[in-house]
Amino acid sequence: MKKLLWTLVIVVAVFVIALVGGSFYMLDYSLAPDPNRMDTDSCYQQQFEAYPESKEWVDSLRGIDALRDTFLTMPTGERHHAFYVNRGSSRTAIVVHGWRDCAIKFFWLASIYEHELGYNVVMPELHGCGESEGEAIQMGWKDRLDVMQWMKTFQADTMVVHGVSMGAATTMMLSGEQMPEGIKDLRFVEDCGYTCVWDEFAGQLKEQFGLPEFPLMHSTSLLCRLRYGWSFDEASALKQVSKCHYPMLFIHGDADTFVPSQMVYPLYEAKPEPKQLWVASGAEHALSYKEHKTEYISLIRAFVGR
Repeated sequence: MKKLLWTLVIVVAVFVIALVGGSFYMLDYSLAPDPNRMDTDSCYQQQFEAYPESKEWVDSLRGIDALRDTFLTMPTGERHHAFYVNRGSSRTAIVVHGWRDCAIKFFWLASIYEHELGYNVVMPELHGCGESEGEAIQMGWKDRLDVMQWMKTFQADTMVVHGVSMGAATTMMLSGEQMPEGIKDLRFVEDCGYTCVWDEFAGQLKEQFGLPEFPLMHSTSLLCRLRYGWSFDEASALKQVSKCHYPMLFIHGDADTFVPSQMVYPLYEAKPEPKQLWVASGAEHALSYKEHKTEYISLIRAFVGR
């Protein structure tokens, strides 16, 4: 009997150690910033190779010193970075990048608003991304409050917040908050965002490691709360869009498996009117614009009323 008891204790101890170790690994794997995030030369190279048209746009802005760096100290005391293009317009777009990315890799999107639609553009780099301070990625949840600070700093009569992937989740999470007073026309565009962090991580856990949600998702979410002050299930774009009464455009590629395209439908259903949905045929994750450039630009133009 004593031998059986000791065997059970050892098995439980090994399980607990493995679970704790697995939780730390999963959290660091998911939220660790890109170690090369300050390598702007590489970011520009990747952007210009993937979207050659953005190089001409950047060169034209540099020629008149119009692509500016700006920094903002968040309420947490951390210093965050953004690029800013001021056209002297009464309309401003906030463009929000994706997971482990930086603003430079989304200049293709900024150029639509600045070059095609005549907006001022703010391109913030989220917590722990690019030149913004932070030890861990926040998956859009606390980032929604940081983007709110950028909105207040660059507030305009007409504003659009447009995010892609994690930036889309950030956009949706932001949309359920109380907006700054004085904005006459505010719209949101989400391109391939996830329903909530729990759903996205659980899907990747199964896809990449073949593991079920229990118990690792639960223990890792708890660890995230202890270390960073938020949990996977509370970081819900689904809950936030249900509180948003501003116009929102949902975009998702039907070939997306990283953030499965099926996620867009419950998000769209949860959002009160006004809303619009476009599912891009054959587009994989975050490639709806790349696969359908003319249609993408036309859709944004129509949505913002230009």
